[in-house]
Amino acid sequence: MAEGVSGKPPATEAGEMEQQLYEVRQKIHPRAVHGWFNNWRIALVLLTQIVYYGLPWLEWDGRQAVLFDLAARKFYLFGLVLWPQDFIWLAALLIISALALFLFTAVAGRLWCGYACPQTVYTELFMWIEQLFEGDHLKRRRLEAMPWNAQKLLRRGGKQAAWIILSLWTGFTFVGYFTPIHVLGQEVLAWTLGPWETFWLLFYGSVTWGFAGMMREQVCKYMCPYARFQSVMFDPDTLVITYDYKRGEPRGARRKGTDYRAAGLGDCVNCGICVQVCPTGIDIRNGLQYMCIGCAACIDACDRVMERMDYPKGLIRYSTQNAIEGKYADKEIWRHAFRPRTLVYTFILAAISAAFVYTLAERTPLRVDVIRDRATLSRQTEQGMIENLYRLQIINMDNRTHRYAVSASGIDGLKVVAGESVEIAALATADLQVTLQAAPLRIERPSTPVIFRVQALDDPGIVREAKSSFLR
Repeated sequence: MAEGVSGKPPATEAGEMEQQLYEVRQKIHPRAVHGWFNNWRIALVLLTQIVYYGLPWLEWDGRQAVLFDLAARKFYLFGLVLWPQDFIWLAALLIISALALFLFTAVAGRLWCGYACPQTVYTELFMWIEQLFEGDHLKRRRLEAMPWNAQKLLRRGGKQAAWIILSLWTGFTFVGYFTPIHVLGQEVLAWTLGPWETFWLLFYGSVTWGFAGMMREQVCKYMCPYARFQSVMFDPDTLVITYDYKRGEPRGARRKGTDYRAAGLGDCVNCGICVQVCPTGIDIRNGLQYMCIGCAACIDACDRVMERMDYPKGLIRYSTQNAIEGKYADKEIWRHAFRPRTLVYTFILAAISAAFVYTLAERTPLRVDVIRDRATLSRQTEQGMIENLYRLQIINMDNRTHRYAVSASGIDGLKVVAGESVEIAALATADLQVTLQAAPLRIERPSTPVIFRVQALDDPGIVREAKSSFLR
């Protein structure tokens, strides 16, 4: 039976106990922690945000280096320009990302969640701001219990203002990936934002504020689907954050330097700091739980306690279930990382990644579509030649202007008598009227397959072929 806020089950007027269907949220104020894993987390927070906030401001060939121009249906990635026809590479990239997540999870648990997930990263940023305005975890708890006064209003108001500024800047940057960010900045200053730009800026900003500032661990515990299905990717050889219960139990308080072994105690001093630093408020000593995001804060905290007590580090550490149970030594963990599941993931991931890189590097920046002239399917000229009309839609997907030559094959003596060449500007599309002629004696069937060949005159490697038919 769930307990109420007071710690006791609420009673109805009739004296019966009322059962609550949902757990009452206890606000978590994580304790600050220092250590090797925390330094890695800080470094990755800074790295990811430098990339996210800085990338839209980079210039490349006189334009924004990374821009997803939905209106023009062009995606700019530095020197690469992708079109809607290149959707296959986006699908391949999503497959590669999914396989990489499966591989990393099978090898070392929730590395993504603990160090690079946007929810983790922005929660970390918002907690830095909270600590700046409200102090450490003890001061924050006292402030939480304090009645509203000028001090509380100032600290909470300053924190919320800083959160809102960061959230709006995050939303502005997000929209800047779809609208050139310099143009977007001018629109914001002039109050001329379009409706969709305004919506997404406010929506993304409010989601950032709500998830990272207000909901925090609730997102990881109840909303994130990854927390629910991660267990199917774990096995007894997966490297996860574990508490060495054989070494730590039975736990109990003691003074430094006492013979705790004689008292029948393990290495765990039951200080509870591993719980205090956990951003989701779990006790890792109760075993691996789906709420654990793998941030390793408990490892850093426990190692510092072990140092102060002159005990060996690693009471809480990255290990595997089989290693903790003594089936093999810790030094053999990495050998067990190379098991059938991870090897299969690695092989598939490497194969798809290699194919992705190769096909993208060999991609021809040219597309040709042939459309027959429906008004005049076939006609005979005064010289007795059979003539067919076509419309070629040619897309120059390159960053340079090219002149293209058009030729056709499939019938002996087939000639292009109109539309032999065309010059198309960079990243532009042209409709070219093309006329083919062939001698009647050379045409053996009512409909003969023909192949159009479009080739850049200044770069013979840029060539495309398109199929159509020639009617007698």
